Amino acid sequence: MTFAKEHATRLYAVLVAVLALVAHYVPSLPSALILGVAAAVLGTGEAVQRVENGKTVDALETAGLASRYRQ
Repeated sequence: MTFAKEHATRLYAVLVAVLALVAHYVPSLPSALILGVAAAVLGTGEAVQRVENGKTVDALETAGLASRYRQ
């Protein structure tokens, strides 16, 4: 699990690229399935963004700068 957390953005990018290739090269897939997967990918992107934001906040706290960037 730590590998996935450390490299969430890279894993997400590979997953999205593979899904796009499958959707392109397998024309027999139903469009409802493709749209459902696209919605799931957007939700996963939000989760990846939150992981990355957490890593940034941790780095800022380590540097003593977090209070300047809190929302």
